[in-house]
Amino acid sequence: MTDVIEREAMEFDVVIVGGGPAGLAAACRLMQLDESLSVVVVEKGSEIGAHILSGNVFEPTALDELFPDWREQGALVTTAVTGDRVHYLTSGTGAMPVPGLFLPRPMHNHGNYILALGQLCQWMGEKAEAMGVNVFPGFAASEVLYDADGRVRGVATSDMGIDKNGERKASFQAGYELLGKYTIFAEGVRGNLSELVMKKFDLRANADPQHYGIGFKEVWEIDPKLHEEGLVVHTAGWPLDAHTEGGGFLYHAANNKVFAGFIIALNYKNPHLSPFDEFQRWKLHPKIARYLNGGKRIAYGARAVNKGGLQSLPKLAFPGGMLVGCGAGFLNGVKIKGAHTAIKTGMLAAESVHRALAAGDAAPAELADYDAAVKTSWVYKELHRGRNFGPGLHKLGSFWGAAFAFIDQNIFFGKLPFTWHNTEPDHESLLKASEAKRIDYPKPDGKLTFDRMSSVFLSNTNHEEDQPSHLKLKDRSIPISYNLPEFDEPAQRYCPAGVYEIVEAGGEKKFQISPGNCVHCKTCDIKDPKQNIVWTVPEGGGGPNYSNM
Repeated sequence: MTDVIEREAMEFDVVIVGGGPAGLAAACRLMQLDESLSVVVVEKGSEIGAHILSGNVFEPTALDELFPDWREQGALVTTAVTGDRVHYLTSGTGAMPVPGLFLPRPMHNHGNYILALGQLCQWMGEKAEAMGVNVFPGFAASEVLYDADGRVRGVATSDMGIDKNGERKASFQAGYELLGKYTIFAEGVRGNLSELVMKKFDLRANADPQHYGIGFKEVWEIDPKLHEEGLVVHTAGWPLDAHTEGGGFLYHAANNKVFAGFIIALNYKNPHLSPFDEFQRWKLHPKIARYLNGGKRIAYGARAVNKGGLQSLPKLAFPGGMLVGCGAGFLNGVKIKGAHTAIKTGMLAAESVHRALAAGDAAPAELADYDAAVKTSWVYKELHRGRNFGPGLHKLGSFWGAAFAFIDQNIFFGKLPFTWHNTEPDHESLLKASEAKRIDYPKPDGKLTFDRMSSVFLSNTNHEEDQPSHLKLKDRSIPISYNLPEFDEPAQRYCPAGVYEIVEAGGEKKFQISPGNCVHCKTCDIKDPKQNIVWTVPEGGGGPNYSNM
């Protein structure tokens, strides 16, 4: 298709890309400061909360600042944490309890809540709309728009009704241009437009590479006799070896539900490792299985998590826009939390934009005061105190890294006179397949452990079938010519949704992509050894529906 598509343009004061906690906090804060502003939030999920996946033990610090009366207003933040338990799993059956005295101070969860972050985002979305924000779910921002001076002018949403061959169908609908004086990118981890502006404006010039984990989560309904509402359980150790970072969680939510999950750092070395199967295997440990036995799995999801911390933060402001939340990398690795920092950075961005607009700055200048505001905020102080946590695990391994974290956080309070770095990108960490030990994973039992396809079904993932694949290969030959002989093509294992397979056809091996299975975790975009897979947005509204996750 070669003809030019004409798009309708809509003008706003502020365009916000992403309807997660950071984007919605920015929208609400803007309206609190000036209810006459025109603000739009564009969200690729079918509804607000649809693409939100998080543990989630929630720290209310930033919500207290944004809506001091959130309890009276009915926010779904009601299940207070009643206790913390941590186990170091020594084998498939063995475990050592970790006394609270030996936990890093930030890991204590007194005053926090267990919740479904998607539900909190739905509530925040309702608040934003009531304040006058234009909330557009089901529209995927696919292109950054620039003015003649190279400043960000807004975004364009993807065209809908394009078939696999790139031709317009009868249902064709052109995308929209959403133009604003300022654009706030709040896309979450590895947001595709956020990555583009980071490259265009060289925002990562003075930062370490961002580092990531792949996080899995299942929601279970369990026997009421086994349920301990408010209990937070974390595990380290088995089934991972001492050199692979990661661990599990089991959060006892309301109504006899538990959130079972596992995170594995994407700097793992063994190309034969399957993060999905490690998660399934973890559930077989008696410390976890005792709660899940006899229960029912009702939801599943997977999502990348950023874990680079302070050293991996990019420059945040650029001509016409700024980065907020997990798209920039504000997760606090020691706390294993990022929603509170997302909300706060969204608020700080909104305050910076408001100052510029109130001063009559109509041109999309670079708002350097946003970077400055972040550096004087409690968000920066938190990340600075925990700056050596991730690099410590990478440098010392899981066990000794955890011991260092205790010393760093509980004795020196994050004030040791050095800052460690991890400058190896996650995609460069793999050993050759011939140098790594193969892993024999047990077959799923259909009771505690499951296969990928039945899991994807529970994620409520749906894509329009007749559309171009949103998973692009820079070089179609690399999966078979390079990744397969060197690394046994790890995409067929690191993908949590069975999108990538090696199949035989006519006596030849082929790399098969099933984009309809994609749960939008972004792992392929991160871990491919040659950075050959590029994740782009599918039609708006496609993907998983995690509203209760």
